[in-house]
Amino acid sequence: MNIPEWTKPAIFGAAGGAFALAILGFTWGGWVTGGTAEGIAAHAAQDAREQIVASICVERFIASADAASDQADLKEASSWQRDNLIEEAGWITLTALPDNEQVAGAADICAERLVAMEDLPERMVMPEASVVDPKDVDAEPSAIDG
Repeated sequence: MNIPEWTKPAIFGAAGGAFALAILGFTWGGWVTGGTAEGIAAHAAQDAREQIVASICVERFIASADAASDQADLKEASSWQRDNLIEEAGWITLTALPDNEQVAGAADICAERLVAMEDLPERMVMPEASVVDPKDVDAEPSAIDG
């Protein structure tokens, strides 16, 4: 079998180009291996869990009866003790998680958000349905009723 002379340089050129492309892709192109991609995805999932639980924690904290005094205590505590105060109060414990496990890192994020607040938003307390007397509701018929 006769192979033309130009094929040998073409094959070496293609192999060299593929090698150079791979090096450029992995160093500057943002390419990653499967293992690295799995690690990045696991980190993103954990970060998302922390952010969600921290948001729930902030809402629970604000809704508590002693939120203003608790916030003052939180601000007075040292930064490394704040997450313990949040965990001990149970604001990051979710009953939907197995064995009421706590999401690592959520207490830190919750404490940071609460300390950063100048003032807590006002709590809105909705009356229960049994508290509202039907006689107190405006009984005028609407224009639709005729």
